[in-house]
Amino acid sequence: MKTNLLRTVLFVAMLCTLNSCSADASEDTTVEAKSQVVVNYEYNSIELETMSMINAYRVSVGLNELKQINHISHKSEEHDNYMIANNVVNHNDFVARSENIIKLLGAKTVSENIAYNFSTPESVVKAWLNSPSHKENIVGNFTHFGIAIKENPANGKKYYTNIFAKI
Repeated sequence: MKTNLLRTVLFVAMLCTLNSCSADASEDTTVEAKSQVVVNYEYNSIELETMSMINAYRVSVGLNELKQINHISHKSEEHDNYMIANNVVNHNDFVARSENIIKLLGAKTVSENIAYNFSTPESVVKAWLNSPSHKENIVGNFTHFGIAIKENPANGKKYYTNIFAKI
């Protein structure tokens, strides 16, 4: 009798311990991932207008509007700042940006358009639409996007990073 009672108590204690550890581990991972997602982003009027123009174009060709995600705009801003600091225009570290968006936001696919030295939203969107590879991103099978347009204080020229994601 004592052996059966002891076995039952040990089994229940072990079961509680295992359940407790696995729940804590998944909660910690979720909390950690959510704490890394940037939720605040201050959009300037040029960014808002450019996103609006992209969505207007998508709707005009029968596609869904994209929803903006502040975290994606933050990643775009980081890339603009990188390009300004290094005086380059490129997609360096795109893999890291896309992996971050995939990991933290659950994106299935990620793509990116960049541009440099356009003065208006109309001019950059027109240039992207006239470029087959950039247009492919604008009309792609995406659900969300983010954008950052930053001016180089040294020369006043604008840097554009527009990231698209399917979530």
